[in-house]
Amino acid sequence: MSCNVKLCSLRRVREATRMTITMRDRSKNRKPLQKGRNLSIEAIQTVQALKRVKDDDASLHRVFGTKFSRLLRLDMIAVLKELIRQDQCLLAFKAFEDIQNEHWYKPKLLLYAELISVFGRNEMFDKLELVFRKLEDEISIEPDIEGFNAILETLLSFGIIGLTMECFYLMKSKGCEPDRSTFKILISGLESKKETSLSVTIREEAEKAYGSPFEILEENEDGAMSSGMDLH
Repeated sequence: MSCNVKLCSLRRVREATRMTITMRDRSKNRKPLQKGRNLSIEAIQTVQALKRVKDDDASLHRVFGTKFSRLLRLDMIAVLKELIRQDQCLLAFKAFEDIQNEHWYKPKLLLYAELISVFGRNEMFDKLELVFRKLEDEISIEPDIEGFNAILETLLSFGIIGLTMECFYLMKSKGCEPDRSTFKILISGLESKKETSLSVTIREEAEKAYGSPFEILEENEDGAMSSGMDLH
């Protein structure tokens, strides 16, 4: 074999080796897909199918029975969240009811906050209250302070004072003691809605827990003083 042929062969081997190493390195840098971040094909098809038949009760019942009920748990949750994102309120409510009947279902307060929000921004306050009543009926609620605070903030943003106070006492009945953030959310929100007497009551409770006076202002990154919540 001539020297030129040998050199060509060596070059091809080196190039192939470099390509192999490069491909391996690229594969190492690929980040795995995060479950729940993207809708699967099955979830996308289910959302589309539900939207197509949402005005036909018989067809809607069939799609829930043949498509939605056969999805994996993560896909069911993904479909529900997508329906909420698209403001498909009634479809989201039906999907949530079906999910509640699944053996793996566990109540998540942040999900309740999302449902309350979608009904509030679409001014479907009867359904919003129905969702809250479902929350009241949940037996195995974990004492999730972040979740309860999110619900309180959401209810206040729509000016639903009665349910806000019910939620405050519900969280305490479930063994979830309000923290500083809870009191800041309530005091700031109630004052912004001109609910002075309720705000005073909550402030008194905060002062019993954290001392008097209870300060709801906090320093931001610029050194200025601001309330710890922005409802809008």
